[in-house]
Amino acid sequence: MVEVSSYLYDKGLVPGKSGNISIRYKKDDLDRIAVTPSGSSLKSLAEKDIVIVDIDGNPIYSEDNKPTSELFMHINIYKIRDGVDAVVHTHSPIATGFAFSDEKIERLEGFGPIIDQYIPCVDYYKPGGVDLAKSVSNGLKNQDCVVLKSHGVVAIGKNLDEAALLAEFIEESAKIQFVKKVLSGV
Repeated sequence: MVEVSSYLYDKGLVPGKSGNISIRYKKDDLDRIAVTPSGSSLKSLAEKDIVIVDIDGNPIYSEDNKPTSELFMHINIYKIRDGVDAVVHTHSPIATGFAFSDEKIERLEGFGPIIDQYIPCVDYYKPGGVDLAKSVSNGLKNQDCVVLKSHGVVAIGKNLDEAALLAEFIEESAKIQFVKKVLSGV
């Protein structure tokens, strides 16, 4: 988690104190979720900063850190998606710009099969709220990523590297689409 947090920050996908990530793992046959803390930059995440909760969000371990305000979004995703053990939520600038402008991001070749022409977008709800958690998890029932209207991007995967690379690919896809629109005047 520490390496991927730094990677996402260095790539400009989680500027400032934005974004959060989590992984799900088993311990004593119970699901555990390791999640980034609230109000912290992913730039300098340390192992001691990571918060551990159970699948219902009850704290198991924390060095006086609160989990991300988006904790229940992560939990809802894990509850509806078997085989997904990582969630990456970014505020990458170009993809987030699309999310604020109501422009759809085309799904480009290079990261899994293209099932739909566009990356699905879920409606805006207050960050950290139950409605956002439900909306995002419902949007990810049959998808590996969604754009959050006027907010950011969520990508999932079987591991943290896969989810992070998908989040990066979404940003690169948005850049390509933006350049195409500027150069073609469309």
